[in-house]
Amino acid sequence: MSYWFQSSEPAHIMVIDDSVEELQVLLAALRGAGHRISLDFDALGGYRRAGVLQPDLILLDVHLGATSGFEACRLLKADPTTAHIPVIFLTAGATLEERLTGLREGGVDYILKPFEPEEVLVRIAVHLSLARRGAQPLDGAAEAPGRLPASEDEAPHDLDRVIARAAQRLIESDLANIPPLPALAARVGTHEKRLTRAFRAHTGRTVLEFAREERLSRAQRLLAQTPLSIEDVAHAIGFSGAANFTTAFKERFGSTPAAFRRLSRDCACGA
Repeated sequence: MSYWFQSSEPAHIMVIDDSVEELQVLLAALRGAGHRISLDFDALGGYRRAGVLQPDLILLDVHLGATSGFEACRLLKADPTTAHIPVIFLTAGATLEERLTGLREGGVDYILKPFEPEEVLVRIAVHLSLARRGAQPLDGAAEAPGRLPASEDEAPHDLDRVIARAAQRLIESDLANIPPLPALAARVGTHEKRLTRAFRAHTGRTVLEFAREERLSRAQRLLAQTPLSIEDVAHAIGFSGAANFTTAFKERFGSTPAAFRRLSRDCACGA
């Protein structure tokens, strides 16, 4: 029997997984389809090699010891040199919450262990096809869609910068539930001291200062653009109540939330 994926163009696949026995079936299937394989058993090591090798797709185990696949994916998606690479998670038994976490962190799919070679190859072929279609430049476009532009003065594969970016993304994704600093550091694959140093070096602020500024900036947008009550805005950005929020907002912007909302509406009506 002939399958459409068998005629798909061979690709460079990176596999990051520490389950050596389970890998044999997967690697045999990939080689049989003509794919070139790079293999790493460590999450951080795999992330670093991906930046250098630039594979077409990454198969990433969820459970990798000290640093999980989720943490590695956060780094991959926060790094402009690897953000465009599709990541498919490998797992022995993904719960709904685990699947949702992986998709939120930038994964495009899940493959369950033990592997069915035909399913692995079809899923890889689908996502390679989608990635290649998305990478076709538009007329006059210099950057491929989905690839984040890097600044000219940015050192390639600067792990501290990527750690800081990944932490920023986590903070911005849920301002009402920002984890404590040790937990935040663990979720981007590092420790509290390194995250603090990296964040200050690459943002000029502490994590707490950044989180506070993001919360209050988000509050401005919610006050100006939504009918949410001041109490609801306060809870949406992580304040325990309207009184604490009003005090912080006035200290930062020189007006109360209510006064800011009135001014925003007056400006909109007069425009």
